[in-house]
Amino acid sequence: MKELSQKESILKKPLVAYSLAVFCTLLWGSAFPSIKLGYQLFNVAQQDVPSIIAFAGSRFTLAGILVLIMRLFLRAGSDKNHLSVKQWSQIGLLGLLQTTAVYIFFYISLSYTTGAKGAILNSLSVFFSAILAHFFFSNDKISRTKLIGILLGFVAVILVNYEVGFGFDFSLKGEGFMIIATIFVSLAFIVSKRLTKFADPMLIAGSQLAFGGLILLIIGLSFGGSFPKGPFKAYLLLLYLASLSAIAFSVWTSLLKYHNVSTITVYNFLVPVVGTFLSVVILGEKVFQIQYLIALPLVAIGIYIVNKE
Repeated sequence: MKELSQKESILKKPLVAYSLAVFCTLLWGSAFPSIKLGYQLFNVAQQDVPSIIAFAGSRFTLAGILVLIMRLFLRAGSDKNHLSVKQWSQIGLLGLLQTTAVYIFFYISLSYTTGAKGAILNSLSVFFSAILAHFFFSNDKISRTKLIGILLGFVAVILVNYEVGFGFDFSLKGEGFMIIATIFVSLAFIVSKRLTKFADPMLIAGSQLAFGGLILLIIGLSFGGSFPKGPFKAYLLLLYLASLSAIAFSVWTSLLKYHNVSTITVYNFLVPVVGTFLSVVILGEKVFQIQYLIALPLVAIGIYIVNKE
């Protein structure tokens, strides 16, 4: 109990919490080009939706197993192991929302749009999360100051990708599916925060990832998809994707337990900046990079304004 209380006191410290939130967004930002690179290494065709879903399922099932193994060694939240059937069903619902539903749309979207565009649209989850939190939590209302900070962040992620010829075309399977994914992400954040009142964050993260990932894998294979097959470096990439999910979801779920949803999710504005930059470096996508000089300060100011209160 003493170790648990020390952990709680550390996570409640603003500097620690915000540093960890930035760390999570850096990991998630790297996922955009990594997934598209994974399509190439595993030779997954754009039209092969079942194999795309199976690829996602393999990643998240492995991620969930990694979290549960880490939890076993860390003995995190050992006083919250005994959950009711209703509580386990709620964790299962979170898995269907945060992993199965989100990543069916997310992975299909990334096969039809660029990593940079996907990263921009993914930041819409900040808006949706703030709106939902306003209605679900009495201590997490959208003030005028918070709204200004959120708008600044969104302007930044548009600027980071703006250039003549970048293209603002819209397709349902590309941009449309990414927007749908962000809506599910926002709903999952609300459910996750409620669940942390009675369960250990690592148990929640590991269980929902493993369950949601397994459902993804079953869906993909059932509809004719193939299990990911490729060279050794492809499996190293899959391990990296699983590891980043395991770490980021565990830390993020813990942060949502002790902080307002809007205060933490505003850091998702860093995801498009990181995702776009790495899409340029890893995939060679053409993005007007000088915009980072404008976008990064705007993101920083937006985050500061949201958390100033």
